[in-house]
Amino acid sequence: MKIIRQMCGFFILAVSAGLFLGCTQRGQENVPQYDTINVVENFVIDENSVPIFPKKAALTTDTAQRFSIELPKRCKVNWDNQTIVSVVPEEPIEMIRLGTGDALPELQVTDYEFKQLTVKETLDKLLDGTDIAVIEDGEVIEKISGSIASGNLADSVELISKMGRVYYSYDAENAEIHLDNRAKWMIKMPKNESIIMALLDAMHGADVRNLLVDWQDKTLVFEGNYQTEREVAKIISDIASKKYMIAWDIDVYRVYPRTDNPIIWMNLLPAFGDSNIKMSIPGVVGRALVVSPEINTKTLQEFLYQQANVVLISQGTFVIPNGWQSRFDIGQCSKEDRLETDLVIGATGKYGDYGGKDKIDAKIVLRTSNGELSSFNIPSNVGDNYVIIGIPTHSFVTTPETLISPFAELVVFMSPRIISIVDAAKMPAGSDVPLVGDALRDFLGAGM
Repeated sequence: MKIIRQMCGFFILAVSAGLFLGCTQRGQENVPQYDTINVVENFVIDENSVPIFPKKAALTTDTAQRFSIELPKRCKVNWDNQTIVSVVPEEPIEMIRLGTGDALPELQVTDYEFKQLTVKETLDKLLDGTDIAVIEDGEVIEKISGSIASGNLADSVELISKMGRVYYSYDAENAEIHLDNRAKWMIKMPKNESIIMALLDAMHGADVRNLLVDWQDKTLVFEGNYQTEREVAKIISDIASKKYMIAWDIDVYRVYPRTDNPIIWMNLLPAFGDSNIKMSIPGVVGRALVVSPEINTKTLQEFLYQQANVVLISQGTFVIPNGWQSRFDIGQCSKEDRLETDLVIGATGKYGDYGGKDKIDAKIVLRTSNGELSSFNIPSNVGDNYVIIGIPTHSFVTTPETLISPFAELVVFMSPRIISIVDAAKMPAGSDVPLVGDALRDFLGAGM
């Protein structure tokens, strides 16, 4: 009996183990199998996982930030159809303040004096006894003193506001005069896009920001204070008084020598002839060459391809009123982010008499966020080009080591153009035909 009981116990144990094993196998059959499982920061990642990204700050994306309607106008040069001198008709540029409100009531002011009062206090005293209230929408703290012998209310309020460097608007429905230290203006711009670019560049140079440009109806809207208004009014006055503007078309290249040797720039002389290299101007870094029209973007690239690989980094144009200064941001018109996109090319230029000859007298400055890299004073004739050479690419490397060859360099090609602004009634016949040769010299001589 004892033996039977032991055998029965073993049988029961064996059957139980078999049932357990069967359940385990069936359970494993229902579990999905994965080839690989990656663990990243305590998250299990597999092919069926949904990616989890960290929360991003509420900032404009880079590609949206870089969007600009003017970039296609600024960052493209038609080298096959470049006009060295162009003639455009003179057009008025008008600046109009927006949001001036309703007309003030027809009231007369006589024998009114004020001393060391704010604009609000001055107007409160002036309007005492009327239903008109004065409200400050912006901080107006400057104190003024003066007197008004006689005049109407509108002229008096305008005078008092200008003395305090503030702006007013009148709300007739609520009988309220609103004061603010900032205002909004609209500029009616000319039709010529080169002059529009010059106006925009000059305003950027004066640190006027948040410009809203409607390229369809050629208007520009901006905000600012009294100082902004004065600076923009001066820009418009100066542009309107100029007979010439100077434009530069630019190509910027990175050049990689094909061997462990630098570019042999002396080979330019036998390649193009001594007469086509007119001037050599050394800078703290690099060298500027003044060259004839024979050396252009096409012929320069053909020369460089014999010794190196050439990559176009940036291309564009900028315009300045005669005697003004402006800048070209390499990164703004670059096709992608590169080391050199931190570079800014600044230019000051004037066309006119230069030692008895009509020349473009320019100063070209190369700057990065670390300061000025080099500069060149370049006098040239109309039709000449500039080639800036010898700027090492390592000037823009910020790491201790780099894979870039120490002989790689930046090459800048600049082609200046003259834009002549004339009275529409005096536009020369056939002005849409490019001026060259004796006709060009005669036209420029008559315009001076």
